[in-house]
Amino acid sequence: MRMLLIGAAFVLAAPAAAEPLLGDDAKTIPIFDAHLHYSEPAWEPFPPETVIALFDRNRVAMALVSSTPDDGTIRLWELAPSRVVPEARPYHGAWDTANWMSAPGMLAYLGERLAKYPHQGIGEFHVQAMEGANRELLAEIAREAMARGIPVHVHSAAEPVRFFFDTAPEITVIWAHAGMTAKPAEIGEMMDRYPQLYADTSIRNNDILQGTGLDPDWEALLIHHADRFMVGTDTWVNSQWERYDRIIAASRLWLARLPRSVAEQIAYGNAQRLFGREVTENLIGRR
Repeated sequence: MRMLLIGAAFVLAAPAAAEPLLGDDAKTIPIFDAHLHYSEPAWEPFPPETVIALFDRNRVAMALVSSTPDDGTIRLWELAPSRVVPEARPYHGAWDTANWMSAPGMLAYLGERLAKYPHQGIGEFHVQAMEGANRELLAEIAREAMARGIPVHVHSAAEPVRFFFDTAPEITVIWAHAGMTAKPAEIGEMMDRYPQLYADTSIRNNDILQGTGLDPDWEALLIHHADRFMVGTDTWVNSQWERYDRIIAASRLWLARLPRSVAEQIAYGNAQRLFGREVTENLIGRR
């Protein structure tokens, strides 16, 4: 019998043996990369054509892209609009992860970018803690996202995620890195409580994999909430671009060890539903 994670508790469920694992098909299944940055330091060593070639080589059909500044996202989107889902990141100029909520005119800046380009999300942005955070700015961002029907993509612990749902109950939140250090029990409890909470798995490959198999708690979580996870790479520095092949390969390792229907949802199906974009292998090699 396998264990399913429900809230903070595990319960017995019927064996999953009836459904085959994805197995070797994990090597070729199309992937939607739900956490990718194309920030200014990458522009010269990794021009847009090189990035799309990396997608093709790794069978990444499409990606959710945010960048510092937003111009990087637009460069990729203009080259390959069928392969890029842009989201508006607030970081620009002197305003970055540590101080962006103090930037004068930040809400107007985001509004301008959202009006000018077809962004389908706001983020990824960091909220280190709600203590000292600009709550009114975050509340306005939540209301803007809910009004537009687009998600916010937040790098934070659980408290800011709860703030967004308390502020705008119908909002959709993508929890970057599945909470970064959050344990499966905490992630499962949050997803049980908030049906519109998704998570990307960037930076979590080593947590999900355990030796030649899967960490049992992660396996139970991914199966129980198969409709809420998406693969991610987080190319936040150029060394991540240099490792892109290996990061995608590691994601395919754990996808291979999941039931086919679960792996297909996480690899591309959930993103397809969330963003209303058809994600298929036919995109490979296209722009």
